[in-house]
Amino acid sequence: MVSIRTASQPSPDTSHRAPARPPAPDLRSVTVVGAGLAAAQTVAGLREHGFDGRVTVLGAEGVPPYDRPPLSKELLTRPEPVWLSEDIGVDVEKLADDVRLSSPATGLRPGVDGVVVATADGEHAADAVVLAVGSEPLRPAGWEAADVLHTAADAERLRSALRARPGLRLVVVGAGWIGAEIAGVAAGAGADVTVVEAAPSPLHRQLGADVGTHLEPWYTAAGVRLRTGAPVAAVRRDGVTLASGEDVPADLVLAAVGARPASRWLEGTLPLDARGSLHTGRDGSVPGQPRVWAVGDVASRTHPVFGTVPGGHWSAALHDPDTTARAMLGVEGGSHHAPYVFSQQLGHDLALLGLPAPDSPVLLRGAPGDGPWAALYLDPVADSADGVATVRAVLLVDSPRDVGGVRRLMNRGQALRLDLERATDPTVRLKTAVAG
Repeated sequence: MVSIRTASQPSPDTSHRAPARPPAPDLRSVTVVGAGLAAAQTVAGLREHGFDGRVTVLGAEGVPPYDRPPLSKELLTRPEPVWLSEDIGVDVEKLADDVRLSSPATGLRPGVDGVVVATADGEHAADAVVLAVGSEPLRPAGWEAADVLHTAADAERLRSALRARPGLRLVVVGAGWIGAEIAGVAAGAGADVTVVEAAPSPLHRQLGADVGTHLEPWYTAAGVRLRTGAPVAAVRRDGVTLASGEDVPADLVLAAVGARPASRWLEGTLPLDARGSLHTGRDGSVPGQPRVWAVGDVASRTHPVFGTVPGGHWSAALHDPDTTARAMLGVEGGSHHAPYVFSQQLGHDLALLGLPAPDSPVLLRGAPGDGPWAALYLDPVADSADGVATVRAVLLVDSPRDVGGVRRLMNRGQALRLDLERATDPTVRLKTAVAG
């Protein structure tokens, strides 16, 4: 197996896995809807834990499973997708019985004894279904002229445009994870890049206003113009019009304003929330649907520490399918990893571990702009006394070697309580600040 993970993207943790047991006797066929990381890990988990029944995989892109993060982070350095068969050694075409990579699901009929998944080329009946449907980029109505970056085909189009036209004027709408990553890569390749963001700071929704403000200087240093507090009113092929009436010209416009689960085809069949997610148990089971399970982007799972965790975290697609496969087969064990997002943007490494609350108080560990630093997101409602508080999330900036240690602290299955005086001292190892 060839490993091509970056320093901030750790290998899967398999230390929790128990010996396989025979599968449940009434489960002899499973359909996995999706062909990304969560789907591949589901197939691998079923086989690893003893399932020898029929597995069908239904994909939509027409290509084998690959890892999405490198599409933006390594847009110009990796012309081919990071195939999961090589990256983590999971080859669904060898593990599954029927792999249809160009057969997107169009309908679902769940029942007490089984399920039927409809596709353009027919129906697929099985004893159970695992929904690993992934996500789709948001593109507001009227933004059809904007490109997006979500698939390997999207990446190839953007890569070709940047290479074919040196100095290309690129307007990126959105200063989130993807927008920042693409802006840095494109500017580094000689493009003339402007990022427009409706919020008052980069990564405002993900990191909060105070922390996001500390990222603003990165754009200037990378040669990118950043316009915050600048909502877009209209998108054209040759630029965007801001709500202020100002025009920003472009040769290419990229919409990077978020994503939602690719679950529209399930509307009216399963209880989707406003975002398009399914609220599941800790094992991915869908309440009231004994034959339906969900993993990855579509699953908002119950976590013993963080409560409801929405999908979209890379770590969930990597780790949660093992817990789901165990539950489907009646195999004990499994684990519940803290949410984890990593990013390489504008010459910096970021790793967010845990789940900040919208109103989390934030304490800094180290000084932004002066070497590595971190932000500690405190629980806004947990009791704190004697300088000790519950930490819901940790953002590490330019500290890739600290990611593993913080992940272990966040993955213990209990709330992380830190002595704040020690925790905010960058000369003190964070693990020594754990209280109790």
